Parts: sequence; structure tokens; C-alpha cells
Amino acid sequence: MNKGVFWKGLRDGLPICMGYFAVSFAFGIQAAAAGLTAFQAGLLSLLNLTSAGQFAGLGVIAAAGSYIEMAALQLVINLRYLLMSAALSQKVEPKTGTVSRLMMAYGVTDEVFGVSVLVDGTLYPRYSYGLIAIATFGWVAGTALGASAGAVLPDRIISALGIALYGMFLAVILPPAKKERPVTVAVLSAMALSTLCAVVPGVRALSSGMRIILVTVAVAAFCAAKWPVKEQ
Repeated sequence: MNKGVFWKGLRDGLPICMGYFAVSFAFGIQAAAAGLTAFQAGLLSLLNLTSAGQFAGLGVIAAAGSYIEMAALQLVINLRYLLMSAALSQKVEPKTGTVSRLMMAYGVTDEVFGVSVLVDGTLYPRYSYGLIAIATFGWVAGTALGASAGAVLPDRIISALGIALYGMFLAVILPPAKKERPVTVAVLSAMALSTLCAVVPGVRALSSGMRIILVTVAVAAFCAAKWPVKEQ
């Protein structure tokens, strides 16, 4: 059973792998322009595994910023993964060990969270291992290849590759949104609040990571109060 769960995670993560490959290819190009080698760029993707954090980090690297500046930037941008991990922890068996939880937390990204949260019933570590393994492979491989040979591609193709990730994420959220009203309300509310946060004076001055956190907490709190999940 555990082996089957692992392979199911691999299959479910294949679309994420393909989307990540396209986006990380563009990141690899920018990493090479910032002075990183293909190995350094690939290692960065393996250890960080966050598109927004990595693209923002390149700016700090290019500007020869301090470690403190880099740490503060990554904390703010990636803090939303703390909320996602907390949500996924409710689907994990209580007896799951700390090492397994840490390994699952390593691969929590927007897309991995989107797939994992839709899993019916318990979220088994082996499923997450398969999902994370294939997604990480696509991200790291795309980064390394982009840093090595991406400079030969026209800018239009690179921009087109970046759209793939958004299309993939829509494919994750639209099916459950059609079936369940709470999901539909959550998606539409998040879109509306995100738009407001991008134009309202004061709020729009916040970093994109902080705005995502505010929207996530607000929408999640509203939906949790409106449609609480009854436990056995």
C-alpha cells in the first residue's frame, strides 16, 4: 500500500514537474546573468525551492547585499508556507514522526500544497515524498539547463514558458471549485482581495509575500468561520 501511495504521488506531481521545468528554465537564465554557474543555480533551487524567494534573492545577490538582508527577504516572502504547513498538518496522522514531517515540510510550495490539500482522507508521508520528488526534479533540472543553455532562446519564448505555471495552478483549483461552494468562495475572495491589496495605498507598499499572507489569513478565517469542518 505504501509503495502504491508513493507512485500515486509521483503521478499527481508530474504536471507540477512540467510546469516547474518551464518556469525554472527562465530562473536559470537570470541566475547565469547574475554570475551563478549552472551547478550553483541548481544547488540554490534544490536548497530553497521557492520561485518568488529565488527570483527576489537574485536581486540581492546581484547587488552584493548582506546575509541579513537576504534572510529578512526570504522570511517575509516565504512566511506563507508556514500557514500552508500548518493546514497540511491537520491531514497527517498524529503518529507521524518529526523527521517525516520535516521531509514533507521541505517540499511545501503553492502547487504542492494545492494538490496535497485536495487528497481525500489522510495525507501519507510516502505520497508527499513522491509528489515532492518529481516536483523538485523538474525545478532543479530546469534551473540547471536554463543556466547552461537558456541564453540561446529568444525572450518571447522565455516569457511564454512562464505562463505554464499559472495554467497548471488553474488546473489544480478549478475542478474542486466547481464541485464545492466554499472552495469557489475562497478562490474568488482571494482574487478580489489580492487585487485590492495591489491598488490600495499603504497596503500596496507591502511586499508581495506579506500581501499573500494577509489575504490567506483573511480568506481562511472567513471560510473557517462560515463553513467549519466537523470532526468525528
